[in-house]
Amino acid sequence: MADPRVGAVSADAAFYFDLRSPQAYLAAERALRVLPAPCEWQPILSPEPAFRCEAEVDAMRESVQVRARALQLQPLRWPASYPYDSRQAMLAATYAKRIGKTVAFALAAFRQAFAGGRALDIEDNVLIAAAACEIHPAALRRAMATRSIAAELDRASEEAVSIGIHDVPAVRVGERVLVGELSLEAAGELLAKARSL
Repeated sequence: MADPRVGAVSADAAFYFDLRSPQAYLAAERALRVLPAPCEWQPILSPEPAFRCEAEVDAMRESVQVRARALQLQPLRWPASYPYDSRQAMLAATYAKRIGKTVAFALAAFRQAFAGGRALDIEDNVLIAAAACEIHPAALRRAMATRSIAAELDRASEEAVSIGIHDVPAVRVGERVLVGELSLEAAGELLAKARSL
């Protein structure tokens, strides 16, 4: 199996996330500190989590909670409907990217979901996150209903898969792709090295 870190080194970088992923939340909370700026934040739809039983869900939740404590983040509050369908929230994130508010919206939405315990398949929760970064609710509702925003999200998701991103969080540095919350620091080191060349 090829090492996903093998490839050309360049200072071009992107952080890939899906607002339904608690692991992406953990990475997003420290991405601004760990990844040397500028690094594009790219919303994509990731595969739905496949849990075989409730015990697997419980084990995943416990591991994320332990990791959040280790990172000194707020205690996690799980949305009652987790795992939820994130398409609506990711359409909002795609619009936020279009108007230059990706990071602010993503952080607000992640915190709504995993610090506030509010599922992002409920429109009001998405609108609250948008209001936190001064995105007008009427403009957001209109944008989420357009074919161009949906096509933009689908295209970004397909392009991510084509470069080897099958889960989030992920960071692309040049042609190298590192997947997983635990790889964030390695991606930051790689990006810093690329920027120093």
